[in-house]
Amino acid sequence: MFAYRHAFHAGNHADVLKHLVLVQLLQHLGQKDKGFRVIDTHAGAGAYSLRTEAANKKLEWLDGIGRLWERTDLPPGVAAYLDQVEVFNGPGVLKNVPGSPSLIRQMLRPQDELHAFEMHPTDLRALEKLMAGTKGVKVHLSDGFAGLNALLPPPTRRGLVLIDPPYEMKTDYGRVLSTVREALAKFPDAVIAVWIPQVQLLDAQQLPQRLRNAVKGVAKKGWLDASLSVVAPQDGGFGLLGSHMFVANPPHTLHTLLATELAWLAEVLGQHPGAKGQLSAGS
Repeated sequence: MFAYRHAFHAGNHADVLKHLVLVQLLQHLGQKDKGFRVIDTHAGAGAYSLRTEAANKKLEWLDGIGRLWERTDLPPGVAAYLDQVEVFNGPGVLKNVPGSPSLIRQMLRPQDELHAFEMHPTDLRALEKLMAGTKGVKVHLSDGFAGLNALLPPPTRRGLVLIDPPYEMKTDYGRVLSTVREALAKFPDAVIAVWIPQVQLLDAQQLPQRLRNAVKGVAKKGWLDASLSVVAPQDGGFGLLGSHMFVANPPHTLHTLLATELAWLAEVLGQHPGAKGQLSAGS
């Protein structure tokens, strides 16, 4: 149950797409004075050193954020994400990368709040230590799928839900779908961002379309599906080829930004000639 550790994958190409979109959503919510609530259903440890044995076992970050860190031609969305990483890491050599809860905490205002769920005991302790004393942040030792609905809708009726399970169990795919349906039934205005791996597994390949069908006519501002495919399929069907970020009720500015930046990311992060970024949207 607790086999997955994000420390082995922090800063990889999937993190780049996920955190780029997350930063854009947080920036959009922060444009209004009224506070908002962020719920991170699978928060992880919150911070990752790139000097650890885990990070250096496969060196996935070198083909993710490592390809972006020292570039001077970053487009606006990628630059905004890298700015937040630099706030966390400091200027100079890249040594540490933030997990989603750290990025969220950096962008919260006094009137905003974060609820972070984590069940892995080691990651939970690290996250609690990292977030200790931060006003407006609460760490939950609980299943984020099960705990989400009790926090919806927030009193301000403004909220962002990040759902990014490890998908190490096939049941995660079905739970993502049911959780999104239930969340929108309680809070149709919720901005819900779902990370989906691109792997050679039918459940993973079907989930984006199943989510589109589930939110159609329910999410008041429609949906957006951004995908980044950077690794060629391998013999045996193993490996992470890329990822999706599916967003229910996306801000209108997100489509315009990703329409140009996904192609740039595919070129910079691509590991084979067929690398590509794709964007779909609907109501």
